[in-house]
Amino acid sequence: MKTLPLILAATLALSACGDRLGGAGGVNDDGFAGGAAGANGAIVPGSANDPASPAYFQARVGDRVLFAVDQSTITPEGQATLRGQAEWLNANPSYTALIEGHADEQGTREYNLALGGRRANAARDYLITQGVDATRLRTISYGKERPLEVCSTEECYAQNRRAVTVLAAGAGV
Repeated sequence: MKTLPLILAATLALSACGDRLGGAGGVNDDGFAGGAAGANGAIVPGSANDPASPAYFQARVGDRVLFAVDQSTITPEGQATLRGQAEWLNANPSYTALIEGHADEQGTREYNLALGGRRANAARDYLITQGVDATRLRTISYGKERPLEVCSTEECYAQNRRAVTVLAAGAGV
């Protein structure tokens, strides 16, 4: 009869852990898998549910804007993303950002480095117009050197024409 209390204790211990991922689908109420909320729904620091975390910035705000072919003009969708980035950066002044400019694989290396630079600067300039301190922002161009996708289709090229905001903690960029 000593095994019955052990079985009950093991069952209770396992059932307490059973809903760690937020239910049957493994996704919590906010749409993120695992680890986003602690006991009693508390926010876990650093998680995608922590509004002050880089994980939240990437998952909820968005870290990239896309551009049309040979363009560095920010689209309305890009403006919306950058407004969200500016709000987040203004609310979290301990973070700085490096804005990476990228291009698709079409064109010369030199042309794409210059185009990536214009894209990164366009995103940076927009963030500044939204109140982000310019000293917290830095840009770099990778041109076509760091593609997300290696491809030969327009759908794929479109993913590589981007500016990506990469966060860093601390005062210097």
